[in-house]
Amino acid sequence: MTKLLGAILAGGQSRRFGSDKAAALLDGRPLIEHVAEALARDCDALVVCGRSHAAIPFLADLPRPGLGPLGGLCAALLHGRDHGFEAVLSAPCDVPDLPAGLLARLSARPASYVAGLPVIGLWPCTLADGLRAHLDAQDDRSMRYWACVANAVPVALDQPPANINTPEALRAYRRPD
Repeated sequence: MTKLLGAILAGGQSRRFGSDKAAALLDGRPLIEHVAEALARDCDALVVCGRSHAAIPFLADLPRPGLGPLGGLCAALLHGRDHGFEAVLSAPCDVPDLPAGLLARLSARPASYVAGLPVIGLWPCTLADGLRAHLDAQDDRSMRYWACVANAVPVALDQPPANINTPEALRAYRRPD
């Protein structure tokens, strides 16, 4: 059985949102709490990368701040590797409804991500040193580029989860049936 670390990527500056989107309320609860609840269904432990939040352990982005989601993923992979986890299931703080069965869909491959949303992925901790080296050597810090470097496989979902990037998107958001 795989020991799995859930990583909430929350180090962004929320420029498009205009305020801290991790703290924005949906159904009376911050977006980040919806993500934590969804990840907790499948993971042995949770961390929040790039910021602190409540009782969930915090990891600073590595190797330094300002690297976008890859800095958070790098921190989670290094932490996972050093604490006996085999893989990291990552999700951003602004995707409140991760679909049921997501882990089963992603775990059929060594490294995989949701097609169109590479911040939602399953990443073996064996990628930790490679990602750190990538961040030290590359100017391209996009998740899509890293997914290619890591030979990760995109997994299409029937209904991809909504990524809430603006207050308008939050106001218009309706939970899937």
